[in-house]
Amino acid sequence: MSPNVAKWLAISLSIYLYIVHQSNLFHCRIEMGVAVPPSRPFLKSFKSGLKETFFPDDPFRQFKNQPPSRKILLGLQYFVPIFEWAPRYTFEFFKADLISGITIASLAVPQGISYANLANLPPIIGLYSSFVPPLIYAMLGTSRDLAVGTVAVASLLIASMIGKAVNPKENAELYFQLAITATFFAGVFQAALGLLRLGFIVELLSHATIVGFMGGAATVVCLQQLKGILGLVRFTHATDLVSVMRSVFTQTHQWRWETGVLGCCFISFLLLTRYFSKKKPEFFWVNAMAPLTSVILGSILVYLTHAEKHGVEVIGHLKKGLNPLTMSDLAFGSPYLMTTIKTGVITGIVALAEGIAVGRSFAMFKNYQTDGNKEMIALGMMNMVGSCTSCYVTTGPFSRSAVNSNAGCKTAVSNIVMAMAVMMTLLFLTPLFHYTPLVVLSSIIIVAMLGLIDYKAAMHLWKLDKFDFVVCMSAYLGVVFANVEIGLIIAVSISLLRVLLFVARPRTFVLGNIPNSAIYRSIHQYPVANNVPGVLILQIDAPIYFASASYLRERISRWIYEEEDRLKLSGETSLQYVILDMSCVGSIDTSGISMLEEVKKIVDRRGLKLVLANPRSEVMKKLDMSKFIENIGQEWIYLTVQEAVARCNFMLHTCKSNPEVEHNSKDNNV
Repeated sequence: MSPNVAKWLAISLSIYLYIVHQSNLFHCRIEMGVAVPPSRPFLKSFKSGLKETFFPDDPFRQFKNQPPSRKILLGLQYFVPIFEWAPRYTFEFFKADLISGITIASLAVPQGISYANLANLPPIIGLYSSFVPPLIYAMLGTSRDLAVGTVAVASLLIASMIGKAVNPKENAELYFQLAITATFFAGVFQAALGLLRLGFIVELLSHATIVGFMGGAATVVCLQQLKGILGLVRFTHATDLVSVMRSVFTQTHQWRWETGVLGCCFISFLLLTRYFSKKKPEFFWVNAMAPLTSVILGSILVYLTHAEKHGVEVIGHLKKGLNPLTMSDLAFGSPYLMTTIKTGVITGIVALAEGIAVGRSFAMFKNYQTDGNKEMIALGMMNMVGSCTSCYVTTGPFSRSAVNSNAGCKTAVSNIVMAMAVMMTLLFLTPLFHYTPLVVLSSIIIVAMLGLIDYKAAMHLWKLDKFDFVVCMSAYLGVVFANVEIGLIIAVSISLLRVLLFVARPRTFVLGNIPNSAIYRSIHQYPVANNVPGVLILQIDAPIYFASASYLRERISRWIYEEEDRLKLSGETSLQYVILDMSCVGSIDTSGISMLEEVKKIVDRRGLKLVLANPRSEVMKKLDMSKFIENIGQEWIYLTVQEAVARCNFMLHTCKSNPEVEHNSKDNNV
């Protein structure tokens, strides 16, 4: 036998074996076709979807196959978590909680007075708000580390939103009534979100939004404290940068050097203690005790020097006694009811976002679980009860919770200890705060707010995701140059716009074969991936809905045109098949099915064949009910991209060697 004959026999044998292999794959594919899932009754399907939306954690699983008495106990433990962990509470836990509770109480007292002053409320209201709400949270909350109290952002929101309707100095009683009414609505909104399991609404506040919003609010709060630092009597109620700067520099003749010097000294002292505690974490208590130390030092200094007679404003008289009931003061019939509702909803959302984020952060760090819906109920209930006991909006501030965690707290009993310490202060120690200078409170607020301006997080966003950085800076600039509400609205709107863009403009990729494997990946991500001759493989990377259907039709058409132009220029095998990898398409609506039908018509008009790979269960069900499977042919739907490519290669080689098969294939396409 001549060498040429042997060579051609070897080539013919190789081609024959390849065709047999592809044929075996094809027949194997027919035996293992893409299954259409069995249809389910509408009510059963609706119930399943509802459960996945609102009860992803399946909270009722613990009640299954339990006697009635056990179900009652489990229900009580579910809604009042303290009954679940209290039986396991030990004396060792109490010692740790006692130390951490006393530590955060030393921070809660000056912060409570400071933030009440920021909210244009009497300073005693800040102490009231650090007594009742922590007791409620200790019973209903699921976080071990969250330390409950007033926060600067909620205080600023109340001052800016209610202050526009009622002047807190001219009508202090009505202002207070509106503040506690807004607190009641904040609690109702928070508890309703938890009971209806609608916590995903809070997720509209993305991480970038929160970073920018909190940074902007902290900047605004710091600017507002220039009133106390400079000893100004009259000051703008606006929160934007321009108004504050105008108010400061048009009153230069009113600046008092006494308060300026005191403010700078206390700010320096507080910053030094924070720096020292960061360098020496075992001395965390130094930073925790610094605010109370500042209050004591400032009070002693004013008392000894009679500085209140020289223009240094002091807190003045604080009445003794526990929280008076204020149920009758809730202003449901006020002409400003819509203002209080809006204030309550906005402060409720912000307080929820901060409290849940802080609780989750420490839970992840200490490796335990918190229940988001229970947290919403707990925060809501403590604000509802708080509004009836002379309290305004409270949540879990990061600074106080960090001190609580560093002090070694074990359970929410640390909140109870803190509340008891505040109670003792209300009963016996309030006269000691008479000489506390307001400039010290301003210094405490400024230093606390500086920690919320997280420029490192903003820089990280810039490196990681430019769009998130835009969202962050939009929130920041909106708060600083407009007001808190506008900044929040801008940030949420941009975040929602991004979600809509993701839905309306899903990504599509051209896939290629990784050499020496059956794996197909994006040729953009993996340049080594090879195009399959005569076959265009496209992956759709998102569900197909009405918002994206038109875009996907145009984008797939463009991919086809570009591929045909590329093949013409390179002289490669002409395009014959278009494979759509639908493994990432979790669902599809009627507009999406119409889009696939239009794509098939476009492909048919160009003499090509449309092939589907790995359509998911819900997609396959819709394709079957819409008769699209009959339209495209069951034999052109495959389990994997590899099987689809094998079938296309088989047809390409068969058609080349058998023109009659090619003719029949074209007839089928028509």
